[in-house]
Amino acid sequence: MKIQYLESVDSTQTYLKELIKNNAQTAPFAVVSKMQTNGLGSRSNTWTGLSGNLFLSFCVSLDDLPSDLKLESASIYFAYILKETLASEGSKVWLKWPNDFYLDKLKIGGMITNIVGGALICGVGLNLVTKPKGFDSLDVTVNIEDLLKKYFLNIEKRILWKQVFSKYKLEFYKSQNFSTHTNNLRISLGDATLQDDGSIMSNNERIYSLR
Repeated sequence: MKIQYLESVDSTQTYLKELIKNNAQTAPFAVVSKMQTNGLGSRSNTWTGLSGNLFLSFCVSLDDLPSDLKLESASIYFAYILKETLASEGSKVWLKWPNDFYLDKLKIGGMITNIVGGALICGVGLNLVTKPKGFDSLDVTVNIEDLLKKYFLNIEKRILWKQVFSKYKLEFYKSQNFSTHTNNLRISLGDATLQDDGSIMSNNERIYSLR
């Protein structure tokens, strides 16, 4: 994975999308910035860009995704691999359905995904050292370059979805103490049941992350 490091950018996600759209870069490729002034979060929210945190977007070819991965659950797949990479560094971070990184009851980051051309773009915001009010930051100290090296090596293994999901589903009960948004409605995860493709069933409705 080739990585471009920036001092500051409005959004790594927006920046990488433009590179791909204009054929200035091809997958696999990643962009990391020290500062982010207008980061994108889920549901068109912004992600506050405090100094020292991780602002990352990367793309992979759709042809290089695991054969059993549904695109609707790509954020779960790539977020859980990052969660496992952080856990190998001693972190107790866990993944709230579908794409939020948590420590105990507080959010420390999240992931969003988009498809541009023949590439899947993943955007990650993670509080490594500083945190806005109501959020938390990572519980271990990591070097960003070393972390990304380990993370991208794990991605390049092209682990099957079923292998990632078998671990993720064991932790889904933690998500059931929370709620999520779908179609601009807040739904409780307490009564939701996790399906093998990463979707959930709630009130007889199948819901995908779509993030």
